[in-house]
Amino acid sequence: MGADLPTSSDDLRGAEASSHRRLWRSEEPLSLALGGELPVLEVAYETWGELAPDGSNAVLVCHALTGDSHAARHGDDDAAGWWDGLIGPGSAYGIDTTRWYVVCSNVLGGCRGTTGPASVDPRTGRVYGPDFPVVTIADMVEAQRRLLDGLGVGKLRAVVGGSLGGHQAMTWAITHPGRVERCVGIATSPRMSAQALAFDVVARNAIQSDPAFASGRYEAGGGPENGLAIARMVGHITYLSPESMDAKFDPDRHEPRDIRTAFEKKFSVGSYLAHQGQKFTQRFDANSYAAITVAMDLFDLGRTEAERRAKLEPATCHWLFASFSTDWLFRPAQSRQIVDTLTRLGRPVTYTEITSDAGHDGFLLDAEIAVYGPLVNAFLREPRAEGVEPLRDADRRLLEMIPRDASVLDLGCGDGRLLLELGRRNPDRTLAGVEVGQRLLFEAVEHGVDVVDHDLNLGLPGYADGQYDVVVLNVTLQAVRNTRQLLAEMTRVGRRVLLSFANFAFRELRDDFLRNGRSPLSKSGGGAYDHHWADTPNRRFPSIRDVEELLAEMGIRVHRALYLDTTRGVDVAATDDPNLNADTAILEISRR
Repeated sequence: MGADLPTSSDDLRGAEASSHRRLWRSEEPLSLALGGELPVLEVAYETWGELAPDGSNAVLVCHALTGDSHAARHGDDDAAGWWDGLIGPGSAYGIDTTRWYVVCSNVLGGCRGTTGPASVDPRTGRVYGPDFPVVTIADMVEAQRRLLDGLGVGKLRAVVGGSLGGHQAMTWAITHPGRVERCVGIATSPRMSAQALAFDVVARNAIQSDPAFASGRYEAGGGPENGLAIARMVGHITYLSPESMDAKFDPDRHEPRDIRTAFEKKFSVGSYLAHQGQKFTQRFDANSYAAITVAMDLFDLGRTEAERRAKLEPATCHWLFASFSTDWLFRPAQSRQIVDTLTRLGRPVTYTEITSDAGHDGFLLDAEIAVYGPLVNAFLREPRAEGVEPLRDADRRLLEMIPRDASVLDLGCGDGRLLLELGRRNPDRTLAGVEVGQRLLFEAVEHGVDVVDHDLNLGLPGYADGQYDVVVLNVTLQAVRNTRQLLAEMTRVGRRVLLSFANFAFRELRDDFLRNGRSPLSKSGGGAYDHHWADTPNRRFPSIRDVEELLAEMGIRVHRALYLDTTRGVDVAATDDPNLNADTAILEISRR
């Protein structure tokens, strides 16, 4: 088994409690969403940083299924935290503890200090065990709310969580809209898929069918260790991807670790799972595992768009979601369901899909955190004003065609400079972008622009008819695979569309072909274009005449046309053969 290859987030976790863990206690009974009551509530928590005098810098971090309050180290001599790569002192971290006051607590039903099945019921003097009531994500959030009230935390700059933590973060945004400014969900979903739910059912069956489970009334330090280990093995497989498992276990498939175990270890993957399963039983309680997985499985924002819309409508915060390309437990498509619903609700939302071989576990691994961490950092802080490239003259002319109060969707928005300028002119208008280039998307977020990672070749299914006053497609038409589909979608979503594109029948381009017998040169070669012909993202090379004829064919009306020769800085009249004399056209179009 390749020891030099990435393993899993479990490898750094130990059974010991952090010396920085504190306990908050409330004698006020906690009524639970599905019935029942906890007479006493204890919440284990840790904090990092200092709360600002005005309380404006609080960030709540919510952990996943087997996490706890120890999200990050408090110093070099502290044990590793489960999100060390994201949380720490300095701007290099996604959540900078020199700027933000960070709180993380163990969830209700957990076994790492917060009231759960392994806690003593003060009414009986015995451990709750199987008598611990069913808890929901909403109950977990209520316990967190009481803790924050006790700590004097009012407003939250953000609630941040991955996986099950994302469910908690979204529940915060929905149930406490006046308290949450920003919500960050990493590798999360609106509900568990049927497949994911099935794995949880198998895990609980493994625990409960172990004879040592004893109907949940096992003694502390004992219990269904085999069943819990198997449950963890099943869960662990779902956190990895086929790619990561092949890379880790194929090179030495027949060379398992020599470990002491009753589980099969014929193959390297077998000894690895046995090791992870046995290690897990040292730090987790079986009844808690069952209780938390049930809470996760009960979480449901809806199967349909209408159901999700009804659940998410109360939330008014800014949203950020990130998914991972090989995550088959919380699939990117599930994050997109949430993003699409929020988009149709007109909520400010940013989304990116991280290309990764790590599967669901990627949100906890340093290599992936190095990618999405800067995005979280930018999303939490105030927008950065510097570093924005100046607008081209053609962009400024396009801006002049947009009414001051118009809502705008910019397709292929790049680093967001167009939307940024529109926001400066009128900060109260609704602005959003779409960009598939990750570097550009991250730059846009740094400047305070809301951007969704989406391939325009797939149409615009996440947007409602007539949702925006103006849809902009700026110098992107030539790179789109399905031109007709995109034109139809833009004129569906936007009441008006501003279509800006390069004219490949411009005089200078014709001269290059006729006189020099070659494609136009890139800027690095002394020419005017961004790419060499062999590297260009352009799929087609339309002229102004080509585009206008296609629009007429599709029944799309041209309301205004602006033709520019940007090389000379002049407008070209419609009577002066713009197909020859203009290098850029800006058309205002709509459905007839």
